Amino acid sequence: MPQTLSSTTMFTPCGFSPHLHTSKEDEQGGLIFQDGNLTSASLDALIQHLIPTTDYYPEARIRKFGPKILQLLTEWTETFPYDFQEERMIGHLKDMIHRIAPCDEAYWKKMNQLLQTLNQKLATLSHGQEGIVKISAAVSDKLVAFKSKPPSIQREILSVCSDPYTLAQQLTHVELERLSHIGPEEFVQAFVHKDPLDGTKSCFGEQKKTSNLEAYVKWFNRLCYLVATEICMPAKKKQRAQVIEFFIDVARECFNIGNFNSLMAIISGMNMSPVSRLKKTWSKVKTAKFFILEHQMDPTGNFYNYRTALRGAAHRSLTAHSNREKIVIPFFSLLIKDIYFLNEGCANRLPNGHVNFEKFLELAKQVGEFITWKQVECPFEQDPNIIHYLHTAPIFTEDGLYLASYESESPENQTEKDRWKSLRSTILGKT
Repeated sequence: MPQTLSSTTMFTPCGFSPHLHTSKEDEQGGLIFQDGNLTSASLDALIQHLIPTTDYYPEARIRKFGPKILQLLTEWTETFPYDFQEERMIGHLKDMIHRIAPCDEAYWKKMNQLLQTLNQKLATLSHGQEGIVKISAAVSDKLVAFKSKPPSIQREILSVCSDPYTLAQQLTHVELERLSHIGPEEFVQAFVHKDPLDGTKSCFGEQKKTSNLEAYVKWFNRLCYLVATEICMPAKKKQRAQVIEFFIDVARECFNIGNFNSLMAIISGMNMSPVSRLKKTWSKVKTAKFFILEHQMDPTGNFYNYRTALRGAAHRSLTAHSNREKIVIPFFSLLIKDIYFLNEGCANRLPNGHVNFEKFLELAKQVGEFITWKQVECPFEQDPNIIHYLHTAPIFTEDGLYLASYESESPENQTEKDRWKSLRSTILGKT
């Protein structure tokens, strides 16, 4: 779990400062405006400002107020459909509809359409979540199989796909499919353990639902281990070197596509100790391209190089003329870390007790960018065989990787020899 930052100035590299900028302020009934934009307010003032009263919400003005309510409900149900999975929330929504719709037949039709669209989206999300659970279960079974003994793998990645660009495209398919199921509410539920404006009342209790987000993180880990497994498995160092060079080319294609999550998973897999210790194998590898990719994802300077590349991909996406150019798949663990630090490092309320609008606007900006990126339709043709292999190919546990590594290239020091002996005893039953 990321540690809380000691200073909120850590957010300045991302373009956010938790302190309000000095500019012209205007206070109106407990609402603070800067240059015409609302920046902070007390909770009571917000409620007073947002909720209609008898003074300005008479029946005569329903036609003027109705479209705004319709727009609010439409954006809410489209952006946060998971909020309406419970009957209680559906009941509140229907109650709101009945209050507005009877006044205008056109509103009634639009509200009915809103409900139908919401039901379809909830059904789609539920189906997608079930699919992810099934895939995760299958992957888990494969992992358990390797805890007892690491058998030789009958198929390897190069027998399924020998073209780096094609594999990068299929990885992008997997990434976008899994991203599509992550709703913005999962970010909120992942980090907000209490009511952000109360500090004592539990906001979610046992209803915390972050399964799609967690499944995506598990996919990243699986890809890391899959890369390491494919490298450690071949018996000959020439074959291992060939696999390493293949994944370097796949990683480069992922970078060109804008698939930074798969790129980082591949680099992480190749940097795992069981792989990096294979010195004889690496001596056969042309590593220049690998070092360039490592430089792009170097964590130095708060991942400065990666953030620069991400901004370039995001700009390309904004001016894109095709879905191919719109693809931006961020390094997800770093995105989570950024949002976590922003949430933990900045107070929800200002010293005067007002809601810190600047913090929540920055949170909305980061999550909003993610929503835009995850909605891109993958332009590449899907290959079911490759996708199936990525999801179900057997992978080693950490101990299995070390054992395969030691079997490929003998231990070099006493520590490695002792570990090899222990692994052979516990996994293979040999002494």
